[in-house]
Amino acid sequence: MTRTMKAIAVLATASALAVIGGLVVATTGQAASSVAPVNMVPPTISGTPQVDQTLTASNGTWSNSPTSYAYQWLRCNGGGNNCALVANATQQTYTLVGADAGRSMRVRVTATNADGSASAQSDQTTAVTAATSSAAPKNTAPPTISGTPRVGQVLTASTGSWSGSPTSFAYRWQDCNLDAVVCTDIGGEVAKTYSVRPSDVGFRIRVVVTAKNAKGSGTAASAPTAAARPTTPPNGRPTLRIIRVEFVGATVYARFRICDDSFKNVAIRETDSRPGKLSYNRRFATLVPPAPCGVYTRHWRPVARFSGPGRFTITLRAIDKSGLASLPASRTFNHG
Repeated sequence: MTRTMKAIAVLATASALAVIGGLVVATTGQAASSVAPVNMVPPTISGTPQVDQTLTASNGTWSNSPTSYAYQWLRCNGGGNNCALVANATQQTYTLVGADAGRSMRVRVTATNADGSASAQSDQTTAVTAATSSAAPKNTAPPTISGTPRVGQVLTASTGSWSGSPTSFAYRWQDCNLDAVVCTDIGGEVAKTYSVRPSDVGFRIRVVVTAKNAKGSGTAASAPTAAARPTTPPNGRPTLRIIRVEFVGATVYARFRICDDSFKNVAIRETDSRPGKLSYNRRFATLVPPAPCGVYTRHWRPVARFSGPGRFTITLRAIDKSGLASLPASRTFNHG
């Protein structure tokens, strides 16, 4: 092999060859190695840092040809430190909420290509200012309740999220039936926290939050908790206690609490009676089992022989799947 051919062979081991003007020449350099994106210029944020305004992230500049970008917005202190992820804020744009007021925002951009991914973070914005409100507050995420619904435990309300920059919040705690969202205010309970009472047993508990600003107010309710539990669970035969009975027109409405240790639906036997009249029996059933206690409302229209004014008695009894029955619970009153 000639010296020229040997040189060409050496070049061929290191680089590709090309024929230019009849000469065999090595091309410049090797093919680039496969690597994940590398950030060259950090992401930036545009928009006005004010509640109800929308911020937009730029991707910044990246090498190695990213094929996609992902976003995560961060809520930080005024100096851009102690940042926390903003829940569900994973789009290129983010609309500021009341919880952002007084904080600064950053965005983390993750660039991805076939060889991997890398992240880079923007500088923080200036402190987010309150909205210039032109409307009453409007709820954008409902209030929530933390804590265990058990007698003696404390429940705590969150306000949820609101537009319109509320300047104050008020609270109302409510007891709700187990099988339907039929709720009544718990008298005098208007603080952010609530201590569960024995009278709440069997009820689901919710909080109603009213947000106010100079333009007006808005109201939103939390989802009810699970049924409040007693400190001592029931054992043995079911129990039934009447909470309230009333006539509305010609219809009887009865609210009552059933406790049972089986955690299964129970039957309810109801008896109407009046002096000098043959009594009348009817049956209901729970649709949501007491767990272990539940509060229910049932209504019915007494048969014709009970019409007119006079003394009226209803009697309720719960019967579980094993056939065990509660002691009867009765309520007598004058009607008409």
